[in-house]
Amino acid sequence: MSGEHLSTVDNGAVVMAAEQRDAGVPDLVARRRRRRGAVWAVRLAAVVVWLVGWQLTATYWIDPFYYSKPTAIWSRLVGWFSHGTAFGSIWTQIAVTLQEAVFGFAIGAVAGVVLGIVLGRARFLAEVAAPFIKAANAVPRIVLASLFIIWFGLGMSSKVATAMVLVFFAVFFNAFQGAREVDRNLVDNARILGASRIAVLRTIVVPSATSWIFASLHSAFGFALIGAVVGEFTGADKGLGLLINNAQGTFDSAGIYAGMIVVTVLALVAEWLISTAEKRLLRWRPPTASAELQT
Repeated sequence: MSGEHLSTVDNGAVVMAAEQRDAGVPDLVARRRRRRGAVWAVRLAAVVVWLVGWQLTATYWIDPFYYSKPTAIWSRLVGWFSHGTAFGSIWTQIAVTLQEAVFGFAIGAVAGVVLGIVLGRARFLAEVAAPFIKAANAVPRIVLASLFIIWFGLGMSSKVATAMVLVFFAVFFNAFQGAREVDRNLVDNARILGASRIAVLRTIVVPSATSWIFASLHSAFGFALIGAVVGEFTGADKGLGLLINNAQGTFDSAGIYAGMIVVTVLALVAEWLISTAEKRLLRWRPPTASAELQT
């Protein structure tokens, strides 16, 4: 068989393989859409069963004064968003809590990333700081909210400080580990080629640690919201934590659940925004198995 004929056969095989691959793409997309639809259908069914079960249980078997019921919680949410709360507009309470959480998240995340990467690359400094960091991490940080109230008063500063402390340690340890896990060969090769420490940090260490950092940011904003709400619960004149605290003081279980739902929605929206930013910033990273399942 001549070489020209073999070349023609090989080219035909390549073309056929490409056509088969292209033909399989719509099937793959369709399967993923069906899977996503099935997942959301099961999720919706689970929520409906849970809410209906709760409603029936609270109506016929348990005391709704203590456990409330979905219809009462919905009525409380509708009242808050249509008529306001005892402390003013619900949007004002959301804005205050969100502002405290965002400030605490930003300060804690930046401090955790910077210190984590610095100590992750400076072994001597890490050994010196290790016992102090472990001791600080062992302190019950929620309890610090009361101390921050004394230091900074009932204003926004005390809530930002509480949120910042919760976020800092969540981000720090991941940034520290990410900086430690950088490929040693890449760093050595960059230094052989004359790269400075700053250049190595900027072009190798930080990009390599980005995945670790984003992994912590997903939960860090939830911690920021917890810090803001706990700070408001301890002492405040505005915020969702104040609404929850007031509902507790008046035995309004529906109000407690309603406040929790609003906080949860804020956390979910923040999680979606962080996930979107992560996908855009880490486009260079090959998709993982879990990412493929989610698409």
